[in-house]
Amino acid sequence: MHDLASRLRRLPPSCGPVRLIGVDGHAGSGKTTFAGRLATALGGAPVLHLDDIATHEEPFDWTGRLLSQVIEPFGRGETARYAAYDWTAREFGPVRELPAAPVVLLEGVGAGRRALRPWLARLLWMELPHEEAWARGRRRDGQAQSDFWDGWVRAEHRHFAEDPTRPFADHVVRQCPEGYEVLPGPAETSGPDQFITHRDGPSAAC
Repeated sequence: MHDLASRLRRLPPSCGPVRLIGVDGHAGSGKTTFAGRLATALGGAPVLHLDDIATHEEPFDWTGRLLSQVIEPFGRGETARYAAYDWTAREFGPVRELPAAPVVLLEGVGAGRRALRPWLARLLWMELPHEEAWARGRRRDGQAQSDFWDGWVRAEHRHFAEDPTRPFADHVVRQCPEGYEVLPGPAETSGPDQFITHRDGPSAAC
């Protein structure tokens, strides 16, 4: 993990002074946990969870809100301000501030969407098949959220069919019994699904 953090710190800024790192993958694939551990390895880098930007009515139609509230301020070197959505109250809460730090993690389904990729310094994909990821998510949230998950699965399937992330990922991340394995992604390899030695050195096991 510390090797990956070191690589990310050395990247050129991608959004104003910020190195914006996208962490995408299917719901239930472990993005939030991984992003939290990577943020710690980066010395406490801020993490923006897309669950705070999406809503029940707009699970994926949040691009304009993210651009105006976060990406554009970062591009000017300013602190971003956004209202986080409360999934229980079904309304937005108080405004939060997100500093234009040297590295900021953008975590959530759709973090690597087409409209955001120009502002990403690196795009990471959590490598877990959607059936397994969704099953994990359902177990985590319990029977009370089954109706939500039914709707979410349809929406996510439609999103990735129209705007896939994995083919553009710089790295794919696999969870291991202890830690994570970071491998070259499709954008870094000679073929769409091949794993070869990274151009900057061997793949890193975290």
